[in-house]
Amino acid sequence: MSAWSKAGLFAGGVLFGTAGVKILGSKDAKKAYTHTTAAVLRAKESVMTTATTIRENADDILADAKAINEKRAAEACAEEIPDASDAFGEAPEAAAE
Repeated sequence: MSAWSKAGLFAGGVLFGTAGVKILGSKDAKKAYTHTTAAVLRAKESVMTTATTIRENADDILADAKAINEKRAAEACAEEIPDASDAFGEAPEAAAE
């Protein structure tokens, strides 16, 4: 590559960069950035609302699951075989005397 073509590429890059900065700083670009930022904020709000709903539902599910386990534990405790001394009316040590 010759020196002139390198200089031409450099000048083209500077020109393109300067034009790019002007385009990015224009009123239309600012308007586009504003609308994009507003859309992102709306999306964030939607995601946060959904996350809150999921968290509330998870808390309800956890509470229901604990209640089910407590009910099953109470039913299992009621099904246990009663102490043999209750069946005979006295403790086995007292009967041996």
